[in-house]
Amino acid sequence: MSSSGKQSHDVQSAAVGIESNGHVDEKKGTAADRADMYRMGKTQEMKRNFRFLSIFGFSMILMASWEFSLSVSTIGLLNGGTAGLIWMFFICWMGFILVNTSMAEMASMAPTSGGQYHWVSEFAPPQYQKFISYLMGWMCVLGWQTSCASSAFIAGTQIQGLIVLNNPNYVPEPWHGTLLTIAVAAFSVLFNTILARKLPLIEAIVLIIHIFAFFGILVTLWVLSPRADAHTVFTTFSDGGGWNSLGGSTLVGILAGVLPLLGADAAVHMSEELRDASRTLPRSMILTTVFNGAFGWIMVITYCFCIGNLEEVIMSPTGQPFMQVFYNSTQSVSSATAMASFIVAMTAFSNLTMVATSSRQLFAFARDHAVPFSPWFSKVPAGWDVPINAILTTFLFSSLLSLINIGSAVALNSITSLATSALLSSYMVSIGCMIWRRCTNSPLLQSKFSLGKWGLAINIASEAFLVVIFVLAFMPGNPNPTAAEMNWSILIYGAVAIFSLIYYVFRGTHRYKGPVAYVRKLDQ
Repeated sequence: MSSSGKQSHDVQSAAVGIESNGHVDEKKGTAADRADMYRMGKTQEMKRNFRFLSIFGFSMILMASWEFSLSVSTIGLLNGGTAGLIWMFFICWMGFILVNTSMAEMASMAPTSGGQYHWVSEFAPPQYQKFISYLMGWMCVLGWQTSCASSAFIAGTQIQGLIVLNNPNYVPEPWHGTLLTIAVAAFSVLFNTILARKLPLIEAIVLIIHIFAFFGILVTLWVLSPRADAHTVFTTFSDGGGWNSLGGSTLVGILAGVLPLLGADAAVHMSEELRDASRTLPRSMILTTVFNGAFGWIMVITYCFCIGNLEEVIMSPTGQPFMQVFYNSTQSVSSATAMASFIVAMTAFSNLTMVATSSRQLFAFARDHAVPFSPWFSKVPAGWDVPINAILTTFLFSSLLSLINIGSAVALNSITSLATSALLSSYMVSIGCMIWRRCTNSPLLQSKFSLGKWGLAINIASEAFLVVIFVLAFMPGNPNPTAAEMNWSILIYGAVAIFSLIYYVFRGTHRYKGPVAYVRKLDQ
């Protein structure tokens, strides 16, 4: 970015001066919101319906850490055992607090739906701003679109597990799972279009359910389940994946901690619908990570104490180990169903928020002319105040990916790894640009949330953590996978990167200017 901090401050001051009476516009938000949009050269197209509580609820529900920690726990139990699962989750929690604190500072500087690709455009070395931001935009699109498909698939297969729990004669056919996945995606589209104006209220209500369900399930497990001794739970590592190394196996199992804690940047992509975004975003992102991480870690510890026979649980006919644990604890199908229903419902609502996030990110990237058919994707119809075409595209993408399940559920699981690696790469590059600016003493934009003298240390620690888990995200579940068991996410990741490069060379380089180009025009 060529503008200095003083110049940016002058631009913001000028914008605030246009409307300095303190009036809060229902669509344009506060004076600070208008100043931020003015500085970034963006037009306010959606209403700022979100406040702190609703965006906090939005992020908490999207991450759904304690719910997803149960859903993906098998990864960690097979690779690391109970001790590996517990301590890797804790390490991930601490790591993501650093990562999301770093991103919170950038979000306060530039609160835009574009998020990471916009930050890279402003903070990268000038000669690389355009290209790197373009590539990161594609990684964000890939990460969030595949996250939507993955969470809808998880919810769909969990519904199949509930059916098996209540009807042991039911055979969960793959195509049933595909139809249920599409149904979950359609449910999310309904709430993101027709009921879009009620979304902030819905998020606040579901947040209450998220918290009360946590305590309800937690108490039930502690009261009714037979429990292992603490020494075994906290110190027993295992190598169920066959890596011939406890350390290596435990590292592979770290993904059971990564997945439930990924996605705090979701709030950033909703920032153009958030009032007083530059002040509210940092608080929401950090508190979401702290509270969701705490809920998740407590639930993981409880689950490990109550899991019982690991082999029996993993081989559960429901296909969902946590459902078997619920049944073993309560010895009641109806009670286990009630407990599991909260998990399924929260997974579906998590998908709802992911659709909102991914559609806004696609909208922002298209607004900067970075994807084919950009005008269509970035269209916000009058009276709707949401990017309808981007939402419908997200639904179509999830539906098409769900068809993979008919051929191979294992192949669809690679989509989860793909979503993880794509988002992690966008975090790495964004924070890497901040490290470069701090190391070269380049000016930073003014921020209502500044890391100050601790900024460089926090950024470097965040980057080190991200590099490790980014590499591990591509690992298969065992050292000798068959073609069906292989984690093909690295192949798809590479294919998307190559496609984006080709499109950039032939089209993008002529049409895509990068967000910083509009900021510079304002500063001149």
